[in-house]
Amino acid sequence: MPERLPWRHTFISLSVRNFRLFAAAHFVAVVALWMQRIAQDWIVLELSGSVTAVGVTVALQFLPVLLLGPWGGLMADRFSKRRLLQGCAVASAVCAAALGTLALTGALAVWHVYGIALLLGMVTVLDQPARQVFVNELVGPAYLRNAISVNSTTFQLGALIGPAVAGWLLTAVGGGWAFAMNAVACLVTACALGALRRDELTVAPPTPKSPGMLREAFAYAWRKPTIRWPWTLAGVVAVFAMSLPVLLAAYAEHVFGVGAAGYGLLNTMVAVGALTGAIASARRVRLSLRTVVLGAGLHGSMLALAALAPSLPVFCALVAVTGFCALLFLTSANQLVQTSSNVGIRGRVMSLYTMVLIGGQALGGPLLGWLAEHLGAHAAMLVSGGVPALAAGALGLVLWRAARRRV
Repeated sequence: MPERLPWRHTFISLSVRNFRLFAAAHFVAVVALWMQRIAQDWIVLELSGSVTAVGVTVALQFLPVLLLGPWGGLMADRFSKRRLLQGCAVASAVCAAALGTLALTGALAVWHVYGIALLLGMVTVLDQPARQVFVNELVGPAYLRNAISVNSTTFQLGALIGPAVAGWLLTAVGGGWAFAMNAVACLVTACALGALRRDELTVAPPTPKSPGMLREAFAYAWRKPTIRWPWTLAGVVAVFAMSLPVLLAAYAEHVFGVGAAGYGLLNTMVAVGALTGAIASARRVRLSLRTVVLGAGLHGSMLALAALAPSLPVFCALVAVTGFCALLFLTSANQLVQTSSNVGIRGRVMSLYTMVLIGGQALGGPLLGWLAEHLGAHAAMLVSGGVPALAAGALGLVLWRAARRRV
């Protein structure tokens, strides 16, 4: 951007009526989603007594994206993104209602959570690429970067409120009500999508079906450094650093002994930092590959440092800084990949990015759960941060040498 935005324009994309309605519904949905995630993970831990089981739940929820993510991007390029998002919201409401009914009647078992997590993963295959690309239809290219930052801010504000409410619900009335509230929130999202003014959408013409569409998107993404390297770093961060709730569950239960309320607090501290990072990213003038690499390196370094925290207050402070660095990385990578992609192929490119980012968590969840259970939470946290930090350092060195050769 040519200059830094005035403070009153930090969230200027909200001046667009359609995006304002979408962002409000998204905020309600994210609060409820985080309530469900925290309740789900804690209930699995209580029912099974195993951190690995929590990791398996995460894996099942993200595995479909790893296997079918590009297909979801193909659908986003070929069909109405608004209709796809409405269908996904209704399907998510049905899954949440099923979980809530089982939990409130006392019939919930671990295998129920596994099965519904897998179904939600199937919904995510379509939801994520359509949601990423739909932002451009809501605000147009002029406000795209700002709208991505607003979406991140909304998500993190929901992540700030949701875990705190979930921790209270778990101790007061049980996790079943968190699932029920998420079902209602999903229906609110579906209604909000129906209330958008369709004549004000910047709708890209659907891409006609042709052979080799996914192969074309992969080749397009790989030959652009501003897509290839964020994609690579996102894979490393996703596998090792983005299943942090699994490790926080282990710290809450086995290291600090603070129970469900403490688990909600730890997730809230991450969200506090992430919310600050999202606001900072909305005001950033320069967007470059260097920002992405630096964000990934700092994120990993802070996680590794948190593994050495001597007390709960120090640990809380460090995970808050971790959340800040994570959001700088994730928002920068998302913005760089989207703005580097042609609109006609953006759905497929973003599905590949989402496949790596979310699908990597399908591998990382069980891996970190296993490490925490067999080597201890501290060792697992050290691996979680150390590997991304080393990967970012290595990529930074490669890019620095390439720049010197060009000079």
